[in-house]
Amino acid sequence: MPFVKQTKNGAYFSRYQVKYRRRREGKTDYQARRKLTSQAKDKYNAPKYRLVVRFSNKFVTVQIVSAKIQGDVVLTHASSRELPRYGIKHGLSNWTAAYATGLLAARRALTILGLADKYEGVVEPDGEMTETQPLGDDEPRPFKAYLDVGLKRTSTGSRVFAAMKGASDGGLYIPHSEKRFPGYDPETKELDAEVLSGYIRGSHVAEFMESLEEEDDERFKKHFSGYLADEVGSEDIEEIYENAYSAIREDPSFKPTEKSKDWKSETKKHKATKLTHSQRKQRIADKIAAFKAGQNE
Repeated sequence: MPFVKQTKNGAYFSRYQVKYRRRREGKTDYQARRKLTSQAKDKYNAPKYRLVVRFSNKFVTVQIVSAKIQGDVVLTHASSRELPRYGIKHGLSNWTAAYATGLLAARRALTILGLADKYEGVVEPDGEMTETQPLGDDEPRPFKAYLDVGLKRTSTGSRVFAAMKGASDGGLYIPHSEKRFPGYDPETKELDAEVLSGYIRGSHVAEFMESLEEEDDERFKKHFSGYLADEVGSEDIEEIYENAYSAIREDPSFKPTEKSKDWKSETKKHKATKLTHSQRKQRIADKIAAFKAGQNE
């Protein structure tokens, strides 16, 4: 047979779809997921945990997840929606809020596992590079998890590393380096702990508020309208975050928000009542009688 070149034309590519639906939809990087979920056979079915960090336009979500054949199992989770309970009411998707959410998830997980008293982490964050170390041979090892960034870009200073730093300072053992934190200099290969500490305490937000107020007062009032409504100034930012970190350590437990049941009565107004067989027959008979009465008139 002569050589025939196979051309993949438009008709071919219009039919072609990649193997996994979530890859087609751009939701999952399966190469990363395979590495994060595959466990060594000599671990005897011990779960391999991931610190899953995801962002929406307004909030940060941090989960501690393990993979099983049936699907992913969530040990615990934390969301920046909960931060107003600890005093952080604004900027719930910024770098510092991501740090607080990671800290909340870590303290919540360790409380569930009974390790909160043994592994306190970094109580007063100073921006130094630290990893949770085992206490000793007779003590339980620290809870280990791997960072799962999903599809987010892992550029230097990214908020996913803020959540990871918060979880690490909260007492979890997450293998990482200092290369992606704010303040790291790739030329000298050193981390400026003062810069990172400022991000943890929200100094960058306070500095931006001050500079914007001096340069463009109209934009400042529009950009920080929520802060101004609650009478929060640039000098209050650091204190708010420091108090929140202390409050998170005191009580990291999850408390569901109180939701009103007013929608139930409103829904029942528009819900059709189910009729019995005899009621349906009677309804049909009434319609027939009404139709005949109309014809006679």
